Amino acid sequence: MEHTKKTVFPDDWEDEERMNFLFSDFKENREVHPSDWDSKMEFWTSLVLQTCRTHGAVSLSLKELNAAFKRNGRLPLGLTTVIQSMARCGKLQRESEFAANVDSGWLSWGVGVLLVKPLKWTFSTLLGSSLVSQDESFVVIELVKEKAADLMEAYRSSAFSGRSLLSFQELSELCSEVCPGESSLCLALLQLQREKRCTVSVHEGEKIVKFSRPGQCRVSPVSDVDVGIYQLQCSENLLGERIKVLGLEADKCREEARMLLRDRKKSQALRCLRGRKRVEKRADNLFAQLETIRGILDRIAQSQTDKLVMQAYQTGVAALRLALKDVTVEGAESLVDQIQELCDVQEDVNQTLAGVATSDENVDELEEELKALMEDADEMTDRLPGVLPEVPHNPLVLPRETAQGGSSLLASLPDVPTNTFNISDQQLEEELNRLTLRDSDFGQKKRLEPAL
Repeated sequence: MEHTKKTVFPDDWEDEERMNFLFSDFKENREVHPSDWDSKMEFWTSLVLQTCRTHGAVSLSLKELNAAFKRNGRLPLGLTTVIQSMARCGKLQRESEFAANVDSGWLSWGVGVLLVKPLKWTFSTLLGSSLVSQDESFVVIELVKEKAADLMEAYRSSAFSGRSLLSFQELSELCSEVCPGESSLCLALLQLQREKRCTVSVHEGEKIVKFSRPGQCRVSPVSDVDVGIYQLQCSENLLGERIKVLGLEADKCREEARMLLRDRKKSQALRCLRGRKRVEKRADNLFAQLETIRGILDRIAQSQTDKLVMQAYQTGVAALRLALKDVTVEGAESLVDQIQELCDVQEDVNQTLAGVATSDENVDELEEELKALMEDADEMTDRLPGVLPEVPHNPLVLPRETAQGGSSLLASLPDVPTNTFNISDQQLEEELNRLTLRDSDFGQKKRLEPAL
């Protein structure tokens, strides 16, 4: 456990009486005082997890815990029991056992803190699980899973996410903030390998890591294609660095030539310019090689994309075939006909329910009544004498066009009619009574219709 931050203790840490109880050893038999035993175990378990999370550690040892929890010159006497209890509950696991449960590939790592399957039986295992040595490391399962998830997220959000293989050095620099130490990085990679999300191998003495691609449940083994792509990417990086160095060297030669010209050393300046031309020619050749490698990598990436597209097409065709297994054109036509038939039935029902329409007899009576009203209106028009004045044809003269004032305007208007209509009051009363009687007869017919 790396002490990179200050440990934060709970409020009980300043209570002398409480801490005297917590710093004492556990009883051999839990059944004597189960509540005291459980409260002490819960306190130390939570404090151990909190301390490891604060320091960003995924492993611990008894020696490190004693150093972290030392108080007023006293050491907790029950930490051995705490470690054993957490190991039985699955919260801790010996580092040797944790590494040994992973498949092959770690023997060549040469990491001192990690042991592999041939060394699974450590001295503490041989002497019995009740013994916990001071320097033996235990992995905190909860924290190593969190660290593995953070490591995977850091890789996928970086510029290296498009690469299938990474060197261990590149991964260490990439995840320096997530995994500040080599031990935590190795344990996080072990956890990812246990989850089948990464695999580790060694190529020409260099440790390389391969992560699972987005959308893949598990990582595929490192193939010859992966190794070839990795070598091309390494060559690309190497050529890029050399081109950069040659560019700086060419600039340096140019500056030297300029300084020699100031000192009137023309021949030396000319040699510097010739050297600059040679450097630029070498840089051009390397740049051409770099472009060739980049073209090959682009073609490989395109082929991989095409492969994924073909797989997606095949999956889509299989899914579509399965979905349309019981669907036929005849069945679809039958369904459409049934739907149309039901729609027609519904339309007929709606017309029946809303059809409080009048009968043909009622419509005929209404038409006769309307015809009689129209005839009466025509008779009234014929009785009116043609004594109305004619429509004036003279244009209206505006006041501003008249020089004589308002008298000219009045003179231009037609005469007011003096004749009266040739219809008497008696005739009007007879017509009104006839219309009233006709309306009353129509109302009685409408009231008698429901009974009929």
